[in-house]
Amino acid sequence: MHTTKSTRIAVIGAGIGGLTLAIALRRYGLGVDIYEQAAELREVGAAVALSANGTRFFEQFGLGPQLSSHWFEVSALIYRDGRTGRLIGEHHAGPAYRQRFGAPYVGIHRAELQAILSAAVGLDHIQLRRRLVGIDDTGPCAVLRFDDGSRAEADLVVGADGARSFVRRWMLGYDDALYSGCSAFRGIVPMDKLPNLPDPTALQFWIGPGGHLLHYPMGQDHINFLLVERHPTPWPSRDWVMPATEGEQVRHFAQWHPAVVEMITANPVSDRWGLFHRPPLGRWTRGRATLLGDAAHQLAPHHGQGANQSIEDAVVLAACLGDPGAGPLTEAIERYERLRRGRTRKVQYASISTADVLHLPDGEDADRRNARLGSPQGALHHLGWIHEFDAATQEPSERQGGTWL
Repeated sequence: MHTTKSTRIAVIGAGIGGLTLAIALRRYGLGVDIYEQAAELREVGAAVALSANGTRFFEQFGLGPQLSSHWFEVSALIYRDGRTGRLIGEHHAGPAYRQRFGAPYVGIHRAELQAILSAAVGLDHIQLRRRLVGIDDTGPCAVLRFDDGSRAEADLVVGADGARSFVRRWMLGYDDALYSGCSAFRGIVPMDKLPNLPDPTALQFWIGPGGHLLHYPMGQDHINFLLVERHPTPWPSRDWVMPATEGEQVRHFAQWHPAVVEMITANPVSDRWGLFHRPPLGRWTRGRATLLGDAAHQLAPHHGQGANQSIEDAVVLAACLGDPGAGPLTEAIERYERLRRGRTRKVQYASISTADVLHLPDGEDADRRNARLGSPQGALHHLGWIHEFDAATQEPSERQGGTWL
């Protein structure tokens, strides 16, 4: 069966990946039905950093003017010693980044991004309060069963249902989440509450033994931060989030630079988030169901690529389904996997290993790391293969992750 306008495509999840897929498919004349378990569209998490490999497509979709009034284009990528504040490396973003990579590097609140994307999709294509509890793929089409007793049929089911994906668990028969050994605190702070912070418009890593602080600007003159600590091990809770007590966020960082302490204590302590990831899969597809975004390749957050890789997935899957010469639907899905599995696997490995690099103890290895992060060539080697990639026009080179089945 070819992908035609009559092909029924069901997308599970109205997050960034699922909504981007719906917008991209419309450009090929293909429609979708999106099923979202939440009662309202509300992204989990505070903000998201979007690099050029993601933002280029929103500009191509014509959403740039709407988004630009909500996002904040970062001025630089900066690495600092977390304890002394010493500048390790500064790499200009803004116009220089746009010129190098063809699109902006920005921070934006997830809720605002989701609102703009869902409006572009059209709320009539998004069904809320539809939590998927079963898939029957034994007949002539896939039958989806929801917790309210309703059912739906589809020729293709796309599991874009995030890090706790039901579709992935249905495919595997078990939950394969892995704790990374790190946990994090999150927060949003107004810039005017951070008088000690140098370069507030930059995306910055404050790094040191056993932890790091990542922060970047977002809309309305606020800063989003993620404070990562190599603790506790093993993760002590069945849930991925556990309550924290005031002062717990400073346990490891009390002697770090005043700007770090100022930021992480500006608001009441958040919950402690366990940072989980999932091992790469040999195949993303079972029968009439395939995976997209975190459901396919949940990342540790240390490269800021979770949303960006979901966007890349969506653009590639839409192109494969919309290609009139692609052959049967199964061939289109095989091409999608071939173009995406190698690249996302490499980004997964890079993301999980980044924490090891940022958390090195003092010594020769840390000195060599600092020299790399401080040089333009080192930073480009570290990030260029990710940010420069155009998923709509390129097949990933070996450097960019390669292609394989």
